[in-house]
Amino acid sequence: MDGLLYGALSGIVTVAESIVVLFLLYYYYVSVYGWRKHKEDKDFTPEKRFALITAAHNEEEVIRYHLESLKRLNYPVELFDIYVIADNCTDSTATVARQEGVLVYERFAPQKGKGYALEWMFAKLFEMEEQKYDAICLFDADNVVSANFLLEMNSKLKKGYRSIQGYLDTKNPNDSWVTACYATAYWSMNRMWQLARFNKGLSNALGGTGVCLEYQLLKEYGWGATCLTEDLEFTMKLQMNGIKTAWAHEAKVYDEKPVYFSQTWRQRTRWLQGHWDVAFRYMVPLIKKGWREKKWYPIDGAIYLFQPFLITIMFMTFLFSGAAYLSPVPLYESMLTRVTPHWYWWLFGLVGYCYPMLGLILEGAPRRAYFYYITYPFYGLTWFPVTIWGLFQHKNQDNWAHTRHMRGISINSLETGQGVAEPETATPSTPVPALAVVPMGDKVKLGGARRSLVPTVNLISNEGPPSEAEVLRRPGKPVYPALVVNRPGILKPVEVVKATINQDNRSPVTVAGGEGR
Repeated sequence: MDGLLYGALSGIVTVAESIVVLFLLYYYYVSVYGWRKHKEDKDFTPEKRFALITAAHNEEEVIRYHLESLKRLNYPVELFDIYVIADNCTDSTATVARQEGVLVYERFAPQKGKGYALEWMFAKLFEMEEQKYDAICLFDADNVVSANFLLEMNSKLKKGYRSIQGYLDTKNPNDSWVTACYATAYWSMNRMWQLARFNKGLSNALGGTGVCLEYQLLKEYGWGATCLTEDLEFTMKLQMNGIKTAWAHEAKVYDEKPVYFSQTWRQRTRWLQGHWDVAFRYMVPLIKKGWREKKWYPIDGAIYLFQPFLITIMFMTFLFSGAAYLSPVPLYESMLTRVTPHWYWWLFGLVGYCYPMLGLILEGAPRRAYFYYITYPFYGLTWFPVTIWGLFQHKNQDNWAHTRHMRGISINSLETGQGVAEPETATPSTPVPALAVVPMGDKVKLGGARRSLVPTVNLISNEGPPSEAEVLRRPGKPVYPALVVNRPGILKPVEVVKATINQDNRSPVTVAGGEGR
């Protein structure tokens, strides 16, 4: 081979490999801060008032289960309202939501996508002067939400956090190898990436659902995030304005993951289209901000935005390695491979494959998760074509592809470990003393599905419920106030009857069509 071309290829490959190694070492360094969960002082006394907003597009098959989980939240009913945006729906999503007794707004507009729907809804919410909210929580219609979600967000807001991301879990990890890979990735990422960044003092990333934003924050800076990854765009917008996103590890949202590879291809292509777009617009400004203000978290945000570039560089190095292996003559010589022993790269690759499993161990993932991990490399390799295709399509931010959701799973079946079941029809609730508290039980695992920390169900004797002091002396997890019970004699703070959110005494809500609800 020509000496000039040989030297050029050697330089390109050396630089590419150096970039990959440096970024991976940085990720490993940050992940160390997720090895331990630090104790937090939490004030669970309900104080903040929330608007819970769900953007839904043709979600008639799952939205009932989502709304059931919101109505079962362990939080005073007078301190939160539930809103559903029926966005360009052609099915009965709006009808089902109204039957569940929540506030429904129907939107019909040529602009498609969750970002536009939220922008539209926020404008209407800001016009409701009679409603006074402290924060807005965002969900997807396929989610089911842990009972303690608002208590955790209430505690974070009282500490002064203005943007908070909850724990993203998976409600259907056993449906296929695709959902299994998603679940494995999220369990590890929640611990080794999100929690680690929070412990390190960096900014977390908003995940599109399970999000809590201070009301005044939205009024002050506006939404303005309408690309295909509106959550990532708003995360970086906040960082540009000096606001870091916090992490609530115990506030869990169970998300439905795609079952088929064709679905995950479309979904991840959309993610990468949006990621490329946000990276091109925010990466350099964040670096400049960090350099100018001598702060690391904006630069860390830019490093996160660099991910699709990193994946592309890794793909290029693989292609070069394959070509060099098949070529009868040397094509290049990497300086890194020349100065390090051959076994080092095999060890580096093995550690890179096995290290995320530490997150599964620390999170107490089910045994089946380690079996899922065998298929994870194939899932990981598919990021290469997805990233390249997302680059080619990144200028098209209007081509929003809807992922159909069909897995109707109740929060009760997930949190009690009783399998998939229809939400129960409960009897009228009975108020409990304000000081009643319930210890958190251990993680329940059944059928390979990962369960969240939930208040333990305790049978109460005829002598009445235990005192707060007695409960606090019991060993266990963080203690939540028991704000509602389902039946006399049995303390079940996660259960609330369907009619908990009673809209009868409220003024009629006008939907997009102009008619009262």
